[in-house]
Amino acid sequence: MPILLKGPPEIARMRAAGRLAAEAHELLRRMLAPGVTTGDLDRAAHEFITLRRGEPSFLGFHGYPASICASVNEELLHGIPGERILNAGDIVSIDIGVLLDGFQGDTARTWPVGAISVAAHALLEATEACFWHAAPLLRDGARLGDYAAAAQEFAESRGYGVVQGYSGHGVGRTMWEEPEVPNWGRAGSGPRLRSGMTLAVEPMLTNGSAETRVMVDNWTVVTADGSLAAHFEHTIVVHGQHPVVLTALDEIVL
Repeated sequence: MPILLKGPPEIARMRAAGRLAAEAHELLRRMLAPGVTTGDLDRAAHEFITLRRGEPSFLGFHGYPASICASVNEELLHGIPGERILNAGDIVSIDIGVLLDGFQGDTARTWPVGAISVAAHALLEATEACFWHAAPLLRDGARLGDYAAAAQEFAESRGYGVVQGYSGHGVGRTMWEEPEVPNWGRAGSGPRLRSGMTLAVEPMLTNGSAETRVMVDNWTVVTADGSLAAHFEHTIVVHGQHPVVLTALDEIVL
């Protein structure tokens, strides 16, 4: 069963974790430039989070060896940071999880490295817009499928592939909780939402086939056809008829 936050004090603690994750994103965004390695980003994020009494949620989870995920170009998810050098024209999806004071914040963005192609820019814009279009439907009493159907329709009507097989999820005291939050589905289906539910909501789009495969490291997920992939994620709390984004620099009410 989904775990509900117990009122404003727990929401505030989870918001603090979310803001720390957002601040780490802003740090890494400012670092992005040709010549920077994904390992540089990982080390900077780890230091930033731990100096502020947080813990990187991903480090050691099922053996994952890094503090962030850094997925470049055709890589969608779970890219392991290392010696890969970022080049002008790349896009990099950075996923950050933070545990602070017993609560989790989980957020991902896909950022440009220098000037990028028109197609890449459009993909990034569409992936973010998909979130802002569909996430307001995550209201008390609604069905999870209402969000899923809206996200799928928005992306596919613009010609983008909607990755299936990887979903958002509940998040709170642990990083992965019930329910799954897919970006595809049928309106009126799925579990009914309740105020206090906290969800990591994360559209994942491609500008080609939506099929994916896992690389030999058993972590990195890439598009099967080598097309670009983008990822946009915020943690939200269902709060009456207006969900609240917990992983932005400034709290956003949808």
